[in-house]
Amino acid sequence: MRSLLLTLLLFFITTPAFAKIFNAETYTLENGLEVVVIPNDRVPVVTHMIWYKVGAADEPVKKSGMAHYLEHLMFKGTDTLEAGEFSRIVRELGGQDNAFTGQDYTAYHQTIAKEHLEKMMTMEADRMINLKVSEDHFVSEKSVVIEERKQRTENDPRALFTEQMRSTLHVNHPYGTPVIGWMDEIENLQWNDIKTFYETWYAPNNAVLIISGDVTLEEIKPMIERTYGVIEKKELPDRTRAQTPPAIGESKMKLRHERIKQLSFQSSRLGPNYSDNKQDSLALDVLVEILDGGPTTRLYKNLVVDQKIATSVSMSYMSGVIDNGAIWLSGIPSDNISLEELEDAINDEIQNVINNGVTEQELKDAIQRLQDSAVFARDSVSGPARIFGYTLTTGSTVDDIENWPELIGGVTAEQVQKA
Repeated sequence: MRSLLLTLLLFFITTPAFAKIFNAETYTLENGLEVVVIPNDRVPVVTHMIWYKVGAADEPVKKSGMAHYLEHLMFKGTDTLEAGEFSRIVRELGGQDNAFTGQDYTAYHQTIAKEHLEKMMTMEADRMINLKVSEDHFVSEKSVVIEERKQRTENDPRALFTEQMRSTLHVNHPYGTPVIGWMDEIENLQWNDIKTFYETWYAPNNAVLIISGDVTLEEIKPMIERTYGVIEKKELPDRTRAQTPPAIGESKMKLRHERIKQLSFQSSRLGPNYSDNKQDSLALDVLVEILDGGPTTRLYKNLVVDQKIATSVSMSYMSGVIDNGAIWLSGIPSDNISLEELEDAINDEIQNVINNGVTEQELKDAIQRLQDSAVFARDSVSGPARIFGYTLTTGSTVDDIENWPELIGGVTAEQVQKA
């Protein structure tokens, strides 16, 4: 299974090999707001996204869940909009809107007919600085967040287990804390703390505005200046985080639960992030494709089809982060196969690459599949906006996206084995 950034690239890119993928237009306002415009004239629709360079990993100690909670509260009104009015206006204009929070970013987006773009800019710029939340709405939304955690995590033993695994993997680092937060800390969050977080980090010079669709930069630049350009920049704090110490041993966890009827195995390792180690990250992307790029690739063919050790097996790699990336392997054993036997079989496949590398044909086929998968990219409006958002908020550049086919095409078998 591919990383989120890679998956988005594969499904939302269409371009001749080694040409720029999106031909995005960029500029920066005087107040520091980064702007990316991705022209796409297939339909008269635009996706408007504002990405803030702050997420769950930037929360104060003992205040977990604050960034995600703030995302919810951003829909609770400003000096000019009533609670819920933002989304109601979007729906009345025939559009869709939503938001999401990660460890390194928070993003808000609307997809709508292009004639309503300036209205979206006006409302989004408004809540960048004028958020106004009543005590009643703060309390009621806390109940919503708590219920969300119960449904997605507390009531799902597998989700709780994965949460514990992440906490064990990212020792002494905020990536080990769930984005939604720990339950006891969510319950104790106060509006003044979240308001301070909002006033500290939500600023034009800490944001990226991305417009994808039937527009050009020249066409919409005056709108951007009228809406976002009038907001003053802020003094931003340093974005410092604790560092994960080197691992000195292997940690193993087991969960037995009456609601789990099927055995499953997961393994996680720390890995490089893309912005700090581009070569190894690209090589690992290719490795994932060689091992888990389809029914004829190594993991599925060897363990599911030939040896019948597993009924499913997968590998993923997340490199689009500011700090440590993560590599995950998982599988479900066949009947009469133990978790230990499945673990050994998966590790044997990894060790085989370490010892013997990959073949030139495997490398060629994997790269070709990755580049071929990019065929339909430009048909999407929202996909490219997400790609640029994930990339630019985690330390990479526009060129990293535009030149991706050429970069992935330069990976060698030796680099894959080394990584």
